[in-house]
Amino acid sequence: MPVPFDVKLMNMLATALFLGCGALLVLAAARWAIHHPALSIARIVVQGEMEHNSAVSLQANVMPSLKGNFFTMDLDETRRIFEQAPWVRQASIKREFPHTLAVTITEQDAAAIWGAEGESRLLNSDGQMFEGDSTDPDLLHLPHLSGPAGRSQEVLAMFRALSPIYAKLDNALVTLAESNSGSWKATLQSGAVIEMGQGREDALSERVRKFVESLPEVTGTYRRSVASLMSADLRHAGGYAVRMQGVTTGTSASGRAPVKK
Repeated sequence: MPVPFDVKLMNMLATALFLGCGALLVLAAARWAIHHPALSIARIVVQGEMEHNSAVSLQANVMPSLKGNFFTMDLDETRRIFEQAPWVRQASIKREFPHTLAVTITEQDAAAIWGAEGESRLLNSDGQMFEGDSTDPDLLHLPHLSGPAGRSQEVLAMFRALSPIYAKLDNALVTLAESNSGSWKATLQSGAVIEMGQGREDALSERVRKFVESLPEVTGTYRRSVASLMSADLRHAGGYAVRMQGVTTGTSASGRAPVKK
């Protein structure tokens, strides 16, 4: 005989209830397993070539910000947390069962110090600012660059273009600044200040090249060496003016030599 409808309904409800209870038990078991202390991140292995960081210092910096356990941790968010640590340029994160986080670090390569003294930041080789101690004695050899906000990459590129030209004077370029109006000023290792005026990289490089090539003749005219240079102004049309140690005009201890055409 056919099964009555009410019996069919009761069987369906019993089956649904059984399946629902089973699903809840599975979810509860999964939730318990995921949040069980045994699945917590118990070990972080940090590797990579590091000069300014150590595995211990990095772990101390990032551990308070990490969230989740082995299964629930967001690896992209964890990567961003590591990359916010000083001197970290790039981090690669992966899980290693059962409770290890493997981190590979690539450090920043400092190329210059950016900004005014007391507010300076570090620039990497791409001209991007990053967190680090710019007063570190190991970084004293880096050039000091400054300019309008958002111009760090352009100023670094200009430094790289002009540096080998000034090197021909045996007087390294150590400071380069761009004003808000786009005028450029250089300071050499000897302390000599060069006002270079405005211009793009090619025009400014050509202006400095002519100055460097003709400077020995100008200083020789006054029986001085290139090392006697105190300042130069390249903003004159078709020429420049220089100031040298020991060259006097009137009663001044040092004066300005005529403009070189």
